[in-house]
Amino acid sequence: MPEEKLKKEEFESKLLDLARVTRVTAGGRRFRFRAVIVIGNKEGKVGVGVAKGLDVAQAVEKATRVAKKNLITIPIINETIPHETEAKFGPAKVLLRPQRKGRGLVAGGTVRVICNLGGIKNISSKILGRTGNKLNNARATIKALKKFKIQRTENKEQKII
Repeated sequence: MPEEKLKKEEFESKLLDLARVTRVTAGGRRFRFRAVIVIGNKEGKVGVGVAKGLDVAQAVEKATRVAKKNLITIPIINETIPHETEAKFGPAKVLLRPQRKGRGLVAGGTVRVICNLGGIKNISSKILGRTGNKLNNARATIKALKKFKIQRTENKEQKII
């Protein structure tokens, strides 16, 4: 048992979005890079991080650190989510539905990346918002996945509400 605790959880990361952002000052334009990173262990933990840096490598490194701080746990039952859920973040709106075993990941873009790294194998989703902004869609997906409440009973069993 103690050996398991010493073993560091290994996370896979995926660069979701990379944008060059500009700040105009009296001396001219100042360029920075904004990175959006999704990390997950494919066993129910996933996180999204956003950070800016002077170069791409610095932005990615910072975003990875932020993502590790913002990890959430997804309750996975039979390789899918417990029930249908919907969330809105800004203009982005996401609908997530559980699917039977063998259906696969029926999700596009941002939702697909988050579900894959989170370890959800069977899910159906639809981005209902009109925005194509990957950051807002990622935050809406995380908000939807946060809606599942895990209630711990006295004998350490997990019950999803």
